[in-house]
Amino acid sequence: MMVKCHSLSLLVMLLLGNAVWGSILEVCPSCSIKSIKEAVAAASDFDTILIKKGVYKEFNILLNKPLTLLGEGLPLIDGEDQGEVITITADQVTVDGLKIINVGTSYTTDFAAIRVIKSKDFLIQNMVLEKLFFGIYLEKAQNGRIYHNQIFGDAEEEFNSGNGIHLWYCQNIEVDRNMVQKVRDGIYLEFSDNINIKNNISTNNVRYGLHFMFSNNDVYENNTFENNGSGVAVMFSKKIKMRNNNFRKNWGTNSYGLLLKEINDAEIFGNVFEENSVGITIEGSNRLQYDNNDFINNGWAVKVKGACYENVFRNNNFLYNSFDLSYNSKLNDNIFDHNFWSGYTGYDLDKNGIGDVPYRPVKLFSYIVNRTPETIILLRSLFMDIIDFSEKVSPIFTPDQLFDASPLMKRFK
Repeated sequence: MMVKCHSLSLLVMLLLGNAVWGSILEVCPSCSIKSIKEAVAAASDFDTILIKKGVYKEFNILLNKPLTLLGEGLPLIDGEDQGEVITITADQVTVDGLKIINVGTSYTTDFAAIRVIKSKDFLIQNMVLEKLFFGIYLEKAQNGRIYHNQIFGDAEEEFNSGNGIHLWYCQNIEVDRNMVQKVRDGIYLEFSDNINIKNNISTNNVRYGLHFMFSNNDVYENNTFENNGSGVAVMFSKKIKMRNNNFRKNWGTNSYGLLLKEINDAEIFGNVFEENSVGITIEGSNRLQYDNNDFINNGWAVKVKGACYENVFRNNNFLYNSFDLSYNSKLNDNIFDHNFWSGYTGYDLDKNGIGDVPYRPVKLFSYIVNRTPETIILLRSLFMDIIDFSEKVSPIFTPDQLFDASPLMKRFK
């Protein structure tokens, strides 16, 4: 319904502005123009191609001039597994309100339902993409918007599947209100800067819900990453802002809600990590700010693998995780301050809301399990409680300088 109403509104505006923006060419089985390719060939710059409801068996549709492709009643383009379906090489192109199925699969060419090559000021919205290899593939594109699309793959394994929304060497792109399911990576960025990813739902993907590589100054916020191979991986990047996202039920032997590897000067704020094998895995990442996050019912809330310096955890809630923190070093150069820990058993005699006794979040048993995973079967045993208590009193194996000196007595709001 949203797709139909939006498309009709756009059509009205196009009709009102027809004198300025060009002509409208109609495509339908009973029209004088029966194929989309034919309409593109006949169109002039800034024309609108209005595609009526129906089935169009076409592929390799090249949009090499500024046009609007507008679907009425969600017309179906069937690529018949022949290859790429729509390729955009011109600036100022809009593709709106179409359904595309049966994109070709190749192990040498990344066929996509829609590919954008070196284009600017484009809009792809209200699309439904199914039975695909790659969904929307942006290549050296700038100043575009990917809005309110539904991308449904049928991926089972990494090697024979593509990504839902793929950005390579892109700048200033907004990815907003898309739903992506059952592809390799829901959203993938490589060498792409100043990207804004917001309000998306990325679920049931084979590898990652969202994957960054060598991308800087990006923001992702208000997204949901649920039941993926792993939630989000941010690698070899800097100045990423991660705000108000939900990382849920990303379970598996090597799974996590969020992986941070070799990133610097980033912000992790207001996120919820719930029921993941590991909430956050961190390696080689420095000067990160963790504020106002909730870690709820994870196996490990946070795993720090090493070479992490000058990170600050403040005003976070650690609630009912099997382990709050895993640390593989005796040295600590990170700050934990004013967090709420559900496992804290200290007291607050002066009633200022802050515990009078510091909290040590690294348990000896977590240290043991990291080295001998089979010992996890002893998780609830009295013996483990005893050795954890003894390590807390006199740290030998865990970092003696790693503690929250001002643990909160109540959950931070």
